[in-house]
Amino acid sequence: MLRGKFTAEKARRLQRELATQVIKEDMLPKTIRYIAGVDVSYAGDWAFGAVAVLDYGSLAVAEIRTAKVKTSFPYIPTFLSLRETKPSLAAIRKLRIQPDVFMVDAHGIAHPYRLGFASHLGVLLGKSSVGVAKSLLCGQVQSERKEGWSPILDKGEIIGAALVRKELRRPIYVSIGHKVSLERAIEIAEHCTQSGWLPEPIRVAHMVATEEMKKRKQEIMHES
Repeated sequence: MLRGKFTAEKARRLQRELATQVIKEDMLPKTIRYIAGVDVSYAGDWAFGAVAVLDYGSLAVAEIRTAKVKTSFPYIPTFLSLRETKPSLAAIRKLRIQPDVFMVDAHGIAHPYRLGFASHLGVLLGKSSVGVAKSLLCGQVQSERKEGWSPILDKGEIIGAALVRKELRRPIYVSIGHKVSLERAIEIAEHCTQSGWLPEPIRVAHMVATEEMKKRKQEIMHES
């Protein structure tokens, strides 16, 4: 993490350094047992990290952990991972079940500097991770389909995929986080997406993080 006073130059240097450590090959088990969804919400000066571990086969929730920490980094576009790693790691460290792969509500290498939050977290944990985002941060979707996936290209490089389910027509943007290939990341995202728009691990983690945030807002109201 950053040491001393924040500067954009220092943060960018850290991103470039960590981006070189991202592994874009499968290093997770052939048969995944547990997958964890990760999300963060905010209320005032507080950040709420949430991690939801699901059984990969049934997608039943096996464990949920949360953590509340003081926000130590401002919101700055393309530096989201520097803001969200601390609350996420605080929640992940509480887990009793160790997931085979983390699915993060953010981009992985589909990022201008190839280090979105999903990649940053995967590198820090030394674990396989997949990025699933709701909007495109960089690059362009090539020949977007009405169903299935289309590659996202940036400067001639495939950095992710726009994944569309026929009944929804709203894409999610999947990318390599760490220690996973794009093909496997797409496979995992497809498997985990049931009746809704978002994959189940992220949907559950988002729901938990939002609930924690609402509780804090109610506390603030009572204190004032």
